[in-house]
Amino acid sequence: MRKKRNRFLLGSTMMTAGLLLLFFGAVETAFQTGDVTVRYDDLVSTFEYETDPYFSSALAKWREQGVRDARTSVYAEGAKPSAVSDGQAIYAGEYAGKPNVLIWKTENTGWVEYQVDVAESALYEIHVSYYPLKEGGHKGPVQWDVTIDGERAFREASSTVLYRTWEDVRPILKNSDGDEIRPRSIDVSDWSIRPLIDSGGAYTQPLQWHFTAGTHTIRLTGYTPVAIERIELAPSQPVPAYGEVAAKHADVPSIDGEALTLQAEDFTYKNDTAIKLFSDKNARTVPRYTGRIIYNTVGGLRWLEQNQEITWSFEVPETGLYKIGFRALQNTIAQKTSFRTIRIDGQVPFREFLAYGFPYSASWRGVILQDDDRNPYLVKLEKGAHTLSMAVTQAPVKSIIVDIEKTIAHLDSIDWDLRTITGTKNTGSLDRKGTLDRNRTWSMDQDFPGLTDRIELAAAVMESLSRRVVEANGNKDSISQGLETSAKDLRSLLEKPEEIPYNIDEISSMREKFATFIDTLSKQSLQLDEVYIIPEKADAPSMEAGFFERIWGSAANFVYSFDPRDSLRNLDDTKLNIWVQRGRDYVDQLQQLADESFTPDTGIEVKVNLLPNPELLLMSNAAGVQPDIALGLTQDLPVNYAIRGTLQDLSKLEGFEELHAKFSPGSWLPLYYDGGYYGVPETQSFQVLFYRKDILERLKVGIPDTWEDVYELLPTLQQNFMNFYVNPNEFTYYFYQNGVEFYEPGGVKLGLDRPEAYKAYKQWTDLFNTYAVEREVPSFYQHFRSGTMPIGISDYNMYVQLLAAAPELNGRWGIALIPGTRQSDGTISRWAGGGQRTGVIFDQSNKKEEAWAFLKWWLSAEVQEQYGSDLEAVNGVAFRWNTSNVEALRNLPWKKEDAEVILKQWMWYKDIPNVPGGYFLEREIHNAWVRTVVRRANYMSSLEQTVRDVNRELLRKQQEFGFIDEQGNRVKELDIPIVDRPWEGIDRYVE
Repeated sequence: MRKKRNRFLLGSTMMTAGLLLLFFGAVETAFQTGDVTVRYDDLVSTFEYETDPYFSSALAKWREQGVRDARTSVYAEGAKPSAVSDGQAIYAGEYAGKPNVLIWKTENTGWVEYQVDVAESALYEIHVSYYPLKEGGHKGPVQWDVTIDGERAFREASSTVLYRTWEDVRPILKNSDGDEIRPRSIDVSDWSIRPLIDSGGAYTQPLQWHFTAGTHTIRLTGYTPVAIERIELAPSQPVPAYGEVAAKHADVPSIDGEALTLQAEDFTYKNDTAIKLFSDKNARTVPRYTGRIIYNTVGGLRWLEQNQEITWSFEVPETGLYKIGFRALQNTIAQKTSFRTIRIDGQVPFREFLAYGFPYSASWRGVILQDDDRNPYLVKLEKGAHTLSMAVTQAPVKSIIVDIEKTIAHLDSIDWDLRTITGTKNTGSLDRKGTLDRNRTWSMDQDFPGLTDRIELAAAVMESLSRRVVEANGNKDSISQGLETSAKDLRSLLEKPEEIPYNIDEISSMREKFATFIDTLSKQSLQLDEVYIIPEKADAPSMEAGFFERIWGSAANFVYSFDPRDSLRNLDDTKLNIWVQRGRDYVDQLQQLADESFTPDTGIEVKVNLLPNPELLLMSNAAGVQPDIALGLTQDLPVNYAIRGTLQDLSKLEGFEELHAKFSPGSWLPLYYDGGYYGVPETQSFQVLFYRKDILERLKVGIPDTWEDVYELLPTLQQNFMNFYVNPNEFTYYFYQNGVEFYEPGGVKLGLDRPEAYKAYKQWTDLFNTYAVEREVPSFYQHFRSGTMPIGISDYNMYVQLLAAAPELNGRWGIALIPGTRQSDGTISRWAGGGQRTGVIFDQSNKKEEAWAFLKWWLSAEVQEQYGSDLEAVNGVAFRWNTSNVEALRNLPWKKEDAEVILKQWMWYKDIPNVPGGYFLEREIHNAWVRTVVRRANYMSSLEQTVRDVNRELLRKQQEFGFIDEQGNRVKELDIPIVDRPWEGIDRYVE
């Protein structure tokens, strides 16, 4: 009984009927459940955002044509390309111990071509002997767009990938409080021979290409520096079923002995710096948590993205058959199964390990890898050293994701046709009734021929998808239930078809909901504490905490929770106290860097604490407890605190002018108050134009340079059922580009009652009223990926999201300067803000000199570059540091062509000054937007009302803080700097 309690009995093939599909995650054109066959090919789309087929579809077509797997290999020497894009940056030479290899060092996107003579018309994998270059700080994998004879065989060929090899630095260091510091990852990549795989993790086997007999040209396009020794067109290696493998091992003697236990956090390699260690407080987790952070597990929320792989090394004392087990936690998404491809010594031993499922469990469980009948899988291991690898795969759910995408496109077409006939605008949640005439009686057969059939098909597809999710998952979850509920809602609409036009928004909401399903299905979280290699006849070790162990552990954790060392109330007067409003990873990295560099150089000890909420600064000030420095504050807070006299005026400190010149004048605007600067720009976001290169090329349209170009582009987009994205909450660039300052001199009145301001405001609101730009977009990122919004203005967060989570778009998107406004002299104004995080020194600090020394050290190019590099090395590209130091940003591993765009846009960086009562501006200008766009009020009267309301608050606040007396007479002038020229200091950093 104890053995049963200690194991989480698990079947590996939850998709028994579709087991063969695990090789390539095939995309079905029809799916049969019970007696019902649903034809997914009958789903319609208003616009084919992708014209290339999926690899699975291309493979199925080749198989139907009788194309077989290759039997021999074809080679091309890396140092002998037939053509290259840049002979200066791509050349033959010696690298890392190998002579005569290709060294590819382009800073921008480049390409290499190889000619191959193929004797056999067949399917080939492409294997590469490669070495990812480590110079230049690149940390991502090598990604290539692969074309054969100028054609892309399938869409996944645009984002093939070869991974780096990473180690976590050991031993794990501790800070002064005894907390472990999450280790850095170091690139230990060496020469490797690996096949090209799909960057999206949709397939458990390498990609294949069909080469006919004859001469062909392979083009590899990318920008990651790499050395190439050889390209091989290789035959595919079939993976046998477990039954075949077990039959071959029938004569292997059974062995007994002690199970080998590996601590999962002590892995040997990983292929992504984003895979991280975690501290767990469970009573059974080893090493035990004792009140201080100890990294005793690996994975969880940092091991859920496509292809992320962990490798452990171990030795077995004798040859024999072994079971494999884990102490695992899979509780990120309720009732959802996560899948892993399992390899022994780099190879998948049998088909059942191609995509092994780990079901949801609310708590830690013991898992023995076994079949549906609860018989453990046995793996033959020879005496000696071996490796065990586990990689995230989406293969079991990829076909479901594809068909959900098709369903969304199908619903889009229904929504579009309904709105086209009824005249209803897609206004989102702001105005659900739109302009629909509710007194009209609709005849579906006459007004919308074939529409009810399309809705019926959508309902049938949703029901089928729901069953397929259950089959893949092993049980119902929120996705299967959501699909089932949506199918019922559609069938409910079909009961009264004449009322369907009145329920358009119900269909729209389904599209938004299904988009979240895709994201959820893609996440494959799994956290591990221990790994077990168990001889065939041996019992598994105890893998779960017993009852009394759990009680004792809970009591101990309760006691540890009262540890005062993390309390913000307990300041150490012997150290410089710094509070940081960022996550724990940022805090730990700063503490480590300060201990390694700042303290040894200056002798000043530093204590960095996490500030969970900026409101604690005000409360702590009232309690007489305040740090010396606060970092990571939003740009409105420094002036807000300065008004109340709690901050040091940094402009009075020695060396400020030198520091001031390193940052753009527009970034200092929100930090200036009454003649002084009360904060420093720490990080800085940016507004740039994101665009899909592939879709704009198909539409034969260019990148808009001005707003007039945007207006000309919009009809083309909308005729093809696409749109341009602008964030309705962003308004600064309309006003600044039209020469409007938000405040008059003195800051007691808005500067928005001028003709130029009305023009700018009308330009903003006309985008939604006249040009039909979407008023409400839940996720521009998702629309950009799907192609429904292939162009739009967004920020740093969008950039990092695309870089980290959209590998399938590799090479297919770019950024450009935001659309500008042409001036009377012919120049184009591109003013835009972006938002900053800032640092401040508190006036009550008795260590102001030390605090100022720290701030100057912290903001230096060298330290910002080191911090950004360390942060990305520890946490992955999703933690790309958007430093406000231009020199540091230039040296971080940005793609050169993207860095050029970002820096050129920074020339025009300009945020809104902060004045007493200025908090009213953003609120009231958005109220004006709602009045004009939603309620269709006159734009001039709406803006006039905002000016009156904000002016009242500005006057009240200036009276409160002594700038104006009760009679309305000015007592002292509030100075507001004017920035009206692009920053020339950036010129030396851009080409």
